[in-house]
Amino acid sequence: MSSSDSFGVPAPSLTAASADSTAVRGDTGLLRLALRLDAVATGAVGAAALIGCAALDSALGLPVAFLAGIGAFLVLYALFVAWVGSARAPRRVAVRAVIGANLAWFALSVVTAAAGWLDPTGPGTALIVVQAAAVLGFADLQFYGLRKARKSLS
Repeated sequence: MSSSDSFGVPAPSLTAASADSTAVRGDTGLLRLALRLDAVATGAVGAAALIGCAALDSALGLPVAFLAGIGAFLVLYALFVAWVGSARAPRRVAVRAVIGANLAWFALSVVTAAAGWLDPTGPGTALIVVQAAAVLGFADLQFYGLRKARKSLS
């Protein structure tokens, strides 16, 4: 009988994880927690942007279509991150993809805020910077969790 995690997704068997060289080995608890927290936060921001795009455009100075597109992307991305974090032994390439995507999002957000692209309001610029810092924090925590899992094998 297979166990499942808190998302109700069946966890891979330990024999499958140990035979799979692409899986992260060791103590993956922190890594999976970081991925799940990222998924929840990303999904919440995405849903808020998607649902509230018409109300937020004037306050943030960001076009409705842009907010709706970003919101839809973030909801889908959150589902992917939740899926990666639901595995007892996440795939290394998927974890690295999430970390890389978070670092790219951080960099693009900083450049967007610094360059004044999209002409956001003061609160819009502040929101871009705050969410960029949060995304960098998730990437850092995920990287640390990945390293911790590897070190737990030593």
